[in-house]
This record gives sequence, structure tokens and C-alpha cells, in this order.
Amino acid sequence: MTDRPILLVEDNPMDVDLTLRAFQRRRVTNPVLVARDGEEALAWLPRWEAGETWPAVILLDLKLPKVDGLEVLRQLKQHPTLRAIPVVVLTTSEEGADVQAAYLLGVNSYIVKPVEFEKFMDVSEKIDLYWTVINKRSY
Repeated sequence: MTDRPILLVEDNPMDVDLTLRAFQRRRVTNPVLVARDGEEALAWLPRWEAGETWPAVILLDLKLPKVDGLEVLRQLKQHPTLRAIPVVVLTTSEEGADVQAAYLLGVNSYIVKPVEFEKFMDVSEKIDLYWTVINKRSY
């Protein structure tokens, strides 16, 4: 298991709470950092460049204020070193154009948020298990 943080980029306070409760219930031990809009998410890039610990995974909503999720993804994946950070889009959008755009920009996975809490719990467990335990990183 890794002690790297998980960065949750989510503007909806209810979804932030739901995610944190799901991770707590599943005993996710990684610290969870929260960026409440795309601008806050992008503010992490210079901090990581300066040596702060990179996240194990970024959970990225698409529909964000200030800077949308696709622009956050674009800037991250264009970065020469930080593009190695895995990004999982976790959004309510099932629009084919969003899915296609995210994959063209280099997203590692695209997950549509389940509405029901128990299904969301299952998704959060799988995210934690795969991205913080099973998946091998090069950084």
C-alpha cells in the first residue's frame, strides 16, 4: 500500500462528502486532498514540481467552475513529468463527446459516478484497490 495522497477534484460538496465517507468506510489509508475547482487543481502542479509528494491518483470531475476538467486534464498530460500521474475521470457525464475527449487527452480511466451510495462504495473500493495498491507506478 502507498501513503501517497489521492487528489479529489470535485466542486459539489455533497459528492466530496460522499467520496470521503466512502473512502473512510472502505478504510482507505491514503490522505485525500480536495480541490474544489479546476483552478485549485492546477495550483498543485507547481507544488509537485517543487518536490511535494505526487498523488497516487487524481480523481477528476469534468464539470468544474473556473477551469473545466478537460482543461485540467490537458494541462496535466502536457506536462513533461507530471503527466505520469494517473488520472481517473469520475463524473456524472455519460456524453460520448466527453468520454472521447478525455481519452484523447490521455485520461487513464473514465468512470460515471453511480447515484446510489452502495454502488458508489463499490466503485471507491475498486479505485482504491487498483490505483493505490495493485497498479505499479514509474514515479
